[in-house]
Amino acid sequence: MSAPLLLLAAAIAAASVGVWFLLYGAALLITRPARPEPTPATQELPGTEPPAVVSLLAGYWDLSEDAAESTLIDLAARRYLEFRQPGNDPMQTTVHVRVPDPGGLTAYERRIFDRVNGLAVGGVVPLPALTFRDQSQAAAFEKRVRAEVIADARARGLSRRRFGPAVLTLLNATAAVAGVGVAAAVALASRHSHDIRGIGAAGLITFGALTALAHKGHGERDTPAGREVAARWLGVKGWLRNTEAFADLPPSAVAVWDRYLSYGAALGTTRVSSAVIDLGMGNRKRVWSSFGGTWHRVRVHYPRFWPRYGRTAPRLILRGTVFAALGFLLLYYWARGVAAVVQDPSVSRTPVAHVVGTVTSVGFLLGLVLFLYGAYVLARTVIDLATPVTVTGQVLWRQVWRQTAGGENSPPQPWLHYLAVDDGTDDRTTAWAIPSTQVNQCRDGDTVTLTARRWTRRVLTVRVVEPGSARRVQVADPDEQNTEALVAVAMGLPAPGQRAPGIPAALVTADEVSRALGAPVTVQERGGMGPVAVGVSQFHTPDGQVAAVLMVLRGLAAKAAMRARRGQPLPGIGDEAYTGPGWAVARRGDTVVGLTLQGPGQAADPRSVYWLLSTAVARLAGVPGGAPTVGPGASGR
Repeated sequence: MSAPLLLLAAAIAAASVGVWFLLYGAALLITRPARPEPTPATQELPGTEPPAVVSLLAGYWDLSEDAAESTLIDLAARRYLEFRQPGNDPMQTTVHVRVPDPGGLTAYERRIFDRVNGLAVGGVVPLPALTFRDQSQAAAFEKRVRAEVIADARARGLSRRRFGPAVLTLLNATAAVAGVGVAAAVALASRHSHDIRGIGAAGLITFGALTALAHKGHGERDTPAGREVAARWLGVKGWLRNTEAFADLPPSAVAVWDRYLSYGAALGTTRVSSAVIDLGMGNRKRVWSSFGGTWHRVRVHYPRFWPRYGRTAPRLILRGTVFAALGFLLLYYWARGVAAVVQDPSVSRTPVAHVVGTVTSVGFLLGLVLFLYGAYVLARTVIDLATPVTVTGQVLWRQVWRQTAGGENSPPQPWLHYLAVDDGTDDRTTAWAIPSTQVNQCRDGDTVTLTARRWTRRVLTVRVVEPGSARRVQVADPDEQNTEALVAVAMGLPAPGQRAPGIPAALVTADEVSRALGAPVTVQERGGMGPVAVGVSQFHTPDGQVAAVLMVLRGLAAKAAMRARRGQPLPGIGDEAYTGPGWAVARRGDTVVGLTLQGPGQAADPRSVYWLLSTAVARLAGVPGGAPTVGPGASGR
């Protein structure tokens, strides 16, 4: 191919993609969130927007951790929670649950309240103990709260997606043109090869990459109403900043300052309160424990350089034997070997002969050290094998310590974890080493009984004595990582690019099922239509086991299900409902909802199952065909 044609092909491809990027850059520039001019400073609270939404607006449509922190303070300002500070240190603040089940909360307020209530022991939890001990849980919590706050702001008309439908349509159309341009350039560059598939693939890859970039999360932007509301709240921010000592108020000051403190946290004017409240990852070396019925902080040491830590007995026996054998050989043969070398006439007349004593002593000492170390390892390993220990305490922290190196096509695989346990005997402890195959047998906050080797601190067995309160606040990691999809779910809409199934099986969320079962789950849904219409949601535990199955049926399948499931009646759920071991079923109109527990889900409290079923049936009111009917086949009750 000639150079001019090659240059022409490159120019066509570059121009096609370049036009799209110019348009993309212009879209980013035009849709930048506004920075409203604050109104004059005022102490009057100008609206009823929740602090989390105010945080979004005052941050110029960029959400920060202030949203969750201000929501926690606001729950105390509204008397659902109470902060108590017994001393001068705000870090000693405790949170007390005043109303166990408040109504009228938004989704993110409920999520934050449930975390406090779930972790509380006797209705009390230290404020610093609200942090997470699992990175994935912290990330899932942050994603959910963020999506729910944005959904609330959009529902109020105060925020909107930065790239709206018109912008996305234009970018998609331009991406299609760019794809055609790249395909044409490839066709021109390889006009003698007649590779139609390669030409088409180049165009499709270009189109896919550009549209993916256009649809990725670009954040929020203002609306006319949002700019007006933000300006008023920025006026409050100006007044709070000029209020003497307001920034130094601790969380417990909410009892006096009421919602001013929560809105101050949302507006970024509460230095001390924002520093004390943390709903992110905690400190693994200083962990709060409620073992024994009272909250206390435990300092945890994680060994890194102990050669015996977490090692198996066979490996230690081999190590001890090797070192002892090397030491014995040095002790037995070193002096003789040195003497034999010195007797050689070619060596005896050199300066080396004058350091024979030193060399002999060094070899002797080295051999003695190796022999004693090997004997010590063997002796301690034997004692360790003969005297296993049993410890009962609360799991404080689990974390990967050792893992395989991995390779290009094989990611690193953990084989040894840290397991920190508070047994109540001291405020300091050293983490145990547990094989990675056993670490998921317990969770943070569980009370466990473990057997282990004291010297190597290797865990042999672990058994959960009492599930911890942290299980009640496990957050299911969202299947969809895209923020826009999570916002759509929070608003009760189909995720972008998805079509609502004929029968919506997901009448309960993964979070609700997680709370009911006491373990995190994710959901997989499929739906169908027709005379035998079935929608199914399977809820899976992190290790892939099916814990619960929710089925929504209509038509012949619904009638068959109700005829087959006749157990104990459940009054007050739908038109009729029944339950039995591991299952519950209810009918509303011509739609039937069935819930079946499997595997780990069978240990759930039956009352939680009834609550899930009642929640699912109640949500059928907004589903076509789900409302009660009067006539043939309907009870009319």
